[in-house]
Amino acid sequence: MVEKPEAEEEAPKPPGTTVIVVSYNRAELLRKAVEALERSKDREKIEILVVDNGSTDGSAQLETDFPNTRFIRMPRNFGLTKALNVALRGAIGEFILLLHEDTEVSPETVSLLAGILENQTDVGAACPLLVTPDGQPAPQISSLPAPGRTAIQWRPADPQGGEQNVDYARGAALMIRSLSLRAMGQIDERYGNFGSDAEICYQVRRAGKRVLVTAGTRVIHHGRADLDKGERAARDADQILGMAVYLRKRYGIVRGLIYRMGTLLGALGGLLTFQDFSYQLSVLGALTGGQKIDGSQAQ
Repeated sequence: MVEKPEAEEEAPKPPGTTVIVVSYNRAELLRKAVEALERSKDREKIEILVVDNGSTDGSAQLETDFPNTRFIRMPRNFGLTKALNVALRGAIGEFILLLHEDTEVSPETVSLLAGILENQTDVGAACPLLVTPDGQPAPQISSLPAPGRTAIQWRPADPQGGEQNVDYARGAALMIRSLSLRAMGQIDERYGNFGSDAEICYQVRRAGKRVLVTAGTRVIHHGRADLDKGERAARDADQILGMAVYLRKRYGIVRGLIYRMGTLLGALGGLLTFQDFSYQLSVLGALTGGQKIDGSQAQ
């Protein structure tokens, strides 16, 4: 009598979604973000990947508190875009949820967004409704940048709007298919902290897909208003340099140069009129040297 071979154990299925959280020196908010993710529906189908961007506030120590979350420690702050690319190289989910560390998802957020991308093939990026800690709609959507439209005017999405098609959704909470991100090769690392979400939304729309915000799930977005002058100057200069990259890519090198020269002259004018002198000096120095927020040089 021939014995039947023992049934082979099925290999565990990879998680359906990878959540990538990039964090820098915001340990308490990062803790809240991961705690909220751990309460997610169908947690076993979710890979949580935290990139600590060289924090010095004890953020790295959170790794011991969250054994089911994978941490990647960067030696210094490389900016948001480079950190995202590092994480994407190791992500295994079919869908990728990009989250800022100052967000708190609802239990159904990850599964609901994944369901949208799984069932609506014409949707290229799905986003929850961002709300403030007191539950009010938070600034989230805008038009994509263009010559003459370089000051991003974030506004809330409609909390009663169901599913809304938008031009540009803030990258604080944005889900996209892994296949789509890999088709880009990587997110252009000429962007520092600003520009990766605009690039993703542009590429989604260029592919004929929709960028969708759903009011069916809400994510708390704490935002940030506690920057000192030096941090604010570094952030604003990084945003200007990122905007110049975006304009150059979409509208040609001349448009990028015109915008960058205009912002340089604006910072110089602020210096000459002694308007917030130390801030304007810091911005001017970063723009003149082309220094992104991670200290590297913009190309």
